[in-house]
Amino acid sequence: MKQFLNLYKIPLLLFFSGCVFYWAFAYDLERSDFVKLCSLYAALFFASWKLFQMEKFNIRSLFGVAIIFRLIFLFSLPNLSQDYFRFIWDGRLLLEGINPYLSTPQEWLTSAILPFPQVQQLIEGMGSLSAGNHTNYPPLNQLLFALSAFFGGKSILGTVIAMRTLIIGADIGIFYLGRKLLRKLDLPENRIFWYLLNPFVIIELTGNLHFEGVMLFFLLGSLYLLHQKKWFLSAILLACSVSLKLIPLLFLPLFFRRLGLKKALFYYLIVGGVNLLFFLPFFSEAFAENYLATTALWFKKFEFNASFYYLVRWIGYQMEGYNIIALAGPLLAFLTFTAVLALAFFRRNIALKELLVSMLLAITVYFLMATTVHPWYLATPLLLSIFTRYRFMLLWSFTVILSYFAYSHIEFQENLWLVALEYLIVIPVIGWELVRARNKISVNVL
Repeated sequence: MKQFLNLYKIPLLLFFSGCVFYWAFAYDLERSDFVKLCSLYAALFFASWKLFQMEKFNIRSLFGVAIIFRLIFLFSLPNLSQDYFRFIWDGRLLLEGINPYLSTPQEWLTSAILPFPQVQQLIEGMGSLSAGNHTNYPPLNQLLFALSAFFGGKSILGTVIAMRTLIIGADIGIFYLGRKLLRKLDLPENRIFWYLLNPFVIIELTGNLHFEGVMLFFLLGSLYLLHQKKWFLSAILLACSVSLKLIPLLFLPLFFRRLGLKKALFYYLIVGGVNLLFFLPFFSEAFAENYLATTALWFKKFEFNASFYYLVRWIGYQMEGYNIIALAGPLLAFLTFTAVLALAFFRRNIALKELLVSMLLAITVYFLMATTVHPWYLATPLLLSIFTRYRFMLLWSFTVILSYFAYSHIEFQENLWLVALEYLIVIPVIGWELVRARNKISVNVL
């Protein structure tokens, strides 16, 4: 025992320090305490990275550590996000046989009929912005909300535990599929811990209950099957991924060269058909109107932690004297779509490694052009990056914590200097890595 402690005293110290820091994050942190938030976050990044460096060939131990860190959050309520109140609301509506897409929580509050207990508590918890808008979570996500609400019963904490269990289960699936795919691509399988041990992933997904991790499980399964040339099953899993979060739709044009024209068309039809089946039970004229209107808000109204958009917005104020988001949001979305098409038609994207790089570049452009970049959105490019030569997402997953300064005031207010600092650190690294990769390709060609 003494020899064991002498041999592993530093890794054990890092592990127990991580446990303490995560416990403090889960049970003893207010979102408004920005200094404590950043201090814990930085300490966790240091402990996790050093632990990975010292034990990177001990796959089982690192996996056990990653699961234990997640389990620390099991009985806590999210303290950095209030979205889970809306998740519970939608899930309970569905359990009552009510279409969650047809009404806003605020409309239920003003009606004489309350659909289930704790209506007031859930609406106050989710906030006026969420309560005043229709839900935009796709059908498979709604099903997971309902499943969690079923097992959680009338308990908010019980429902949170059920959701957290699903998300941890998805991370276990990502560990399994990620290792297999890394081996298939002749990459070190311990790279999966750049995702699994990353405090950003543990805090934003397991801690704050964002379902990006479940979406990424299906996306990774789809990519693995695509590598195995099982494109039909790959399309079905990609459809499941889209039905959790719409963002994988961005990648569809990139599959064109790998699949060829005929298979690509069938692939797209399968993805569209499966999603149509998921949406069908909810479909009505009111559903289509509400869902499209709510989705449009992300391009025409919502603003948070943006980069190039904030520059465009500033120019708009100088030239027009008002916020031009209604024009700039769709325009930047169009530019993103154009960039994705360029990646689809001017890059080979035949080998899976090439396709993964294009996917990473596409979603990076999307977030750099977006009007809203919540921290948990970055889970997708972070996971994709572990299969490429690019490391900028590791840095971005660290600097994104600066965006939480907006919640340090009673009234939500961003500090644009901190937003600028986040991107002034990340964007030059993106540019440097792109130039380095291009030069390396040029040297290889010569």
